[in-house]
Formats: sequence, C-alpha cells, structure tokens
Amino acid sequence: MKDDEGAGYVLFIVTLASFLPAFVSSAINVALPAIGRDFSMDAVLLGWVVTSYLLAMAAFLVPVGRLADIHGRKRVFFWGMLLFTAFSLLCALSSSGALLISFRFLQGVGAAMVFSTAVAILTAVYPPGKRGWALGINVTAVYVALSLGPFLGGFLTQYLGWRSLFLINVPAGLIVMALIFWRLEGEWTEARGERFDVAGFLVYFSSLVALMYGYTLLPAPSGGAVMLLGLGGMVLFYRLESRSTAPIVNFRLFRENRVFALSNLAALINYSATFAVGFLLSLYLQYVKGFDAQGAGLILVAQPLVQALISPSAGKLSDRVEPRFVASAGMALTALGLLLMTLLDGSTGLFFVVGALVVIGVGLALFSSPNTNAVMSSVEKRHYGVASGMVATMRSLGMMLSMAIVMLVFSLVVGRVQIEPENYSLFIKSIRILFSIFVVLCIGGTLASLARGKMQRDRSSR
Repeated sequence: MKDDEGAGYVLFIVTLASFLPAFVSSAINVALPAIGRDFSMDAVLLGWVVTSYLLAMAAFLVPVGRLADIHGRKRVFFWGMLLFTAFSLLCALSSSGALLISFRFLQGVGAAMVFSTAVAILTAVYPPGKRGWALGINVTAVYVALSLGPFLGGFLTQYLGWRSLFLINVPAGLIVMALIFWRLEGEWTEARGERFDVAGFLVYFSSLVALMYGYTLLPAPSGGAVMLLGLGGMVLFYRLESRSTAPIVNFRLFRENRVFALSNLAALINYSATFAVGFLLSLYLQYVKGFDAQGAGLILVAQPLVQALISPSAGKLSDRVEPRFVASAGMALTALGLLLMTLLDGSTGLFFVVGALVVIGVGLALFSSPNTNAVMSSVEKRHYGVASGMVATMRSLGMMLSMAIVMLVFSLVVGRVQIEPENYSLFIKSIRILFSIFVVLCIGGTLASLARGKMQRDRSSR
C-alpha cells in the first residue's frame, strides 16, 4: 500500500466515502419544509432531524476512533459505510418523524465511523511530504459535497421528493464498500491489544447528549440545568480518563502536546464562528432580499466553491511552510470576511455579499487542511484514529455551538416568532450581533493558532 498506485486507490476510496455524509448533511436543510409537511412536524422536531445526526457524530467520533486504533481502521471504516448506507435506506422509508429522527441518529453513527477513520487512514498511507496534499484533496471533497448539497438537494426534493436525498446514498455506499473490499489492502492497528474504556464511553456519551439537549432548551432555566449536568459529566469523564490505563481520550495529548491541543482548539473556534454563516445568509437572502431558495443556494455556493478550489493548494503549501502560519493567516482572513458581514442591512448589494463569502471561503481553505495536517502530524501512529476522531469531533461540536449561539441570540433579540416584514429590523440586528460575536471568536482562534508552536514533522514516522 506504500506504492503510488495503492495510495491513489486509498485516496479515491476515502474521498468518495467522505463526500456522501457531507452531502446529505448539507442537502437535508433544503428538504426540511417538505419533511415537515409530510409528517406534520413543528420547528423543534424539524431541528432534531438535523441535530440528531450532528449529535451522533459528536458523541461517537472519538470512541470509534479509539476502537479503530485497537481493532483496525479498515474494519471500522467498512462497517461505518455499511451502517451509513443501511440507515440511509431506512431514512428514505421512514413512516413518521420519530422514526426519521431515530434513523438519522444511527446514520450519524455510521458517518462518525467513516470520518473518524478516513483522515487516519490517509495519514498512515501518505508520508509527511505528501500528506498535506492528500488531506487537501479529502477536504476538497467535503467542500464540494457542501457546495452541491443545497443546489442538488433542492433539485432532487422538488422533482423526486425528499426521500431521494437518502436513496441516492444507497448505490453510492454499495460502490464504496465494494472498493474497500477489493482495493483497500492491509490494515492499521497500532494500538492492537489495548483495552477499550467502556465506562468512560458511557459517561462521555451521556454528558454530551445532556449538553446538546440542554442547548436546545435555552434560554429556559431547564436548558441551563441540563447543560450543567452535562458539564458535570464531562468533569467526571476527565477524571476517569486521567486515571485510566487505556483512555478513550488521551488527555496527555492535550496536556503535553501543545500543537495538538491548540490546533484542536483553533478548529473548534473556527467551526463555531463559521458553520452558521450559510444558515444566516440563507434566511437573509430569502426574507430580506427576496430571493427564492434556488437563487439563495446559487449565491451561497460561492463560499464552498472557493474552498474546494483552494484547499488542495493550501494543503500542499502546508507541506512546505509551517502549517501554523498558513492556518493562522486563513483564520485572520476569515475574521475579515465575517467583519464585512457585520455591515449587512436591507440595502446591501449582492456583489458585497458574494465578495464577503469569497473572502471567508479563501480563509477557510487556508485554515482547514493545514490545521488538520498539523494535528495529525503531531501525534504518534498509534494515536492516528483518536486524533482523526478528535479533528472531526471539534468540527461537529463547533457546528453545534455555532447553531446554539444563533438560536440563543434569535430568542433574545427577535423572540420565538416567525420572521415577518414587521420584524426584519430585529432580524438584521440579530445577524449583525451574531457576526460580531463570530469575529471575536475568530480573533481568539487566530491567537490560539499562532500560539501552538512549531510542528514536529518527524513525529508521525515513529
């Protein structure tokens, strides 16, 4: 598998597998109104159609990464693809909103198994000099999926119904599984024989569920109480893992590996500051500017399209230039784009919006693959699965935190009402507040990125 042809097969398989979960997570947003009509679901339940998937991703990414290090990344990768494909089919066949939410959660478990092993497999196959390029290709696939999601998802929903969004994953998933079976040679089990911490996993899972469920209840007092319970569970998890001889999360990596700790912190901040951009602008373009869903989707494509075009070059650049400089420049550029968004009002021109999206897209491209390269190159081979899972966990947690900030500000400024012309001024005020918060987050992320120190490039070869 060390030859170029074998590595090329690995890159193709992993990239295709990474594309599918990213596509469905992006496309589902445009189908929510149709799903709501079919199952008579209110806004909160519709939110759980999205949240259940992200929750499963955040809860399982690190634990299954640990399992992959012990039992084999190829094995976990294959079973993850199988679960994702099977529950995609069941999502399409759902007869109620409750079943759809349940199947979306289990679909997210499969996606977590895919994402937690994909980057780890690429890191194991590609040497440091080519790793950033390969990771850049993988990131590009995710960005292309995110780009196609709203546009293609809207087309499929309009002409074939929302169930088609899940059905198209079935043949694609079968193809990936066949390629894994026939072309993905070898196995990676650098932590074979080590113990899996079941108690730690149960505490981690229940604590994260409490945190995520609590945020959906905010600003009600019960939301804060549930979140405090989740935070208490996380403290218990930290204590358990610090004493465990075979922890799910090796907190020594955070305490003793500055590059690993601050790179993950930078990723969490980055996704917290940027994930909600598409959501906010979709509402702004359709409510305030009067675009239809397809028109808004075409405008929003600007950001992920730029990311897809630049990410491979950014990843390759991080093979030659210290990743923290490339990633930090990207975070700073993202902050600039978000700062431009704080100027939005009812008369803002389309050119300005697209220009700000392009700036954010360039910034995210410069940040994502170099930052991932820094994380994966800062740990030993036996920790690749956990490190890969941690990168994806930071992404999922950041997405959840981003939406939590949005919903909290909306509740406080606009209130729990539909967005109508009479409250457009409050809506615009809320998104300007939100983009201001995101700018501050990005500035903090830039400082964390710069403070991580020099990456030890020879660590991964141990």
